[in-house]
Amino acid sequence: MKKVIVGISGGVDSSVAAYLLKKQGYEVEGMFMRNWDASINNDRLGNPTLNDTICPQEQDFNDAVQVCEKLQIKLHRVDFVKEYWDDVFTYFLDELKKGRTPNPDIMCNKYIKFDVFAKKARELGADFIATGHFARLKDGKLLRGIDENKDQTYFLSQVSQEQFENVLFPVGDLTKTQIREIAKKEGFVTASKKDSTGICFIGERNFSQFLTNYLPNIPGKIIDIETKKELGQHVGLMYYTIGQRKGLNIGGDSDKIFVVGKDMKNNILYVAHGEDNEYLFSTSCIISDLNLLDIKEQFKSDCSAKFRYRAKDIPVKITFLENGKAKIEYNKAKAVTPGQACVIYQKDQCLGGGIIETVFKNGEKLWYL
Repeated sequence: MKKVIVGISGGVDSSVAAYLLKKQGYEVEGMFMRNWDASINNDRLGNPTLNDTICPQEQDFNDAVQVCEKLQIKLHRVDFVKEYWDDVFTYFLDELKKGRTPNPDIMCNKYIKFDVFAKKARELGADFIATGHFARLKDGKLLRGIDENKDQTYFLSQVSQEQFENVLFPVGDLTKTQIREIAKKEGFVTASKKDSTGICFIGERNFSQFLTNYLPNIPGKIIDIETKKELGQHVGLMYYTIGQRKGLNIGGDSDKIFVVGKDMKNNILYVAHGEDNEYLFSTSCIISDLNLLDIKEQFKSDCSAKFRYRAKDIPVKITFLENGKAKIEYNKAKAVTPGQACVIYQKDQCLGGGIIETVFKNGEKLWYL
């Protein structure tokens, strides 16, 4: 009998993943990861859970315990607080300092869930690891999850082909509705639990207050990029991302004003009026840290890209460059943002992706990004 260790998060998806694997005849054990310590990591400001009798992370663990007891499987608890800080959170802060918009969930998958977690699982004798990701692995190819609204291949785009060996995604062929129905039928405490949000493994925070634990606020001017008029004051460039509309606190018709750029040297936030403003659009970008999940030949035709999670796929042309970089060309895309992931697809297959470095329009580098 093959042994599988499932990443049990205390959520409904991983609960059902473990249930399905046991039903399929695997020897199943669970592993709960503790990746954040509010005390050690000085997580004070912006943390709404400090006064609660039990923090959400401990509640998740308690739920994981109940699910594993229901399934009659062993649950291991492991601590990756240092690894998460070193490989995920430090990256997150460094990118913010550069004025970019990082995606810590992607790095968490690369460095934690499919690296140190997998190594620990092998130490415990696992033949496979499994998670509750909405994704599918078929014949060595990473495919989108059946539920288009929940597909998580975007967040798996930096995981290497080698890391995907001996990985199972049991819920990838199910919809979220089906998962909740199974959980309810089996009496899992997680059946109606809402999906986790916020930063991966850190959870819900008042983002601006939370960041002041680690980075200083440096207020500056908000400038209309077309008229060059000052419209107000920003609270710190790290709190804004390209395409953002809410939270500008300009007043008047601020609901029609969008962030279009940042000048890190002069601490200026650039905005423009209208959701179809030309300053929001680009036609190509350079991506780095390229992770290929298939041979380069696959990238030559009928490829599309997502420039952020939940964005629509856009047809692209890909040219491979040196040093793990690629040029991505497209007819027109909105709010392509340095620091975010560009993930490449061919129909349902995820071919990999990279991190957006520089953005261009009609061959000209956008000076305001």
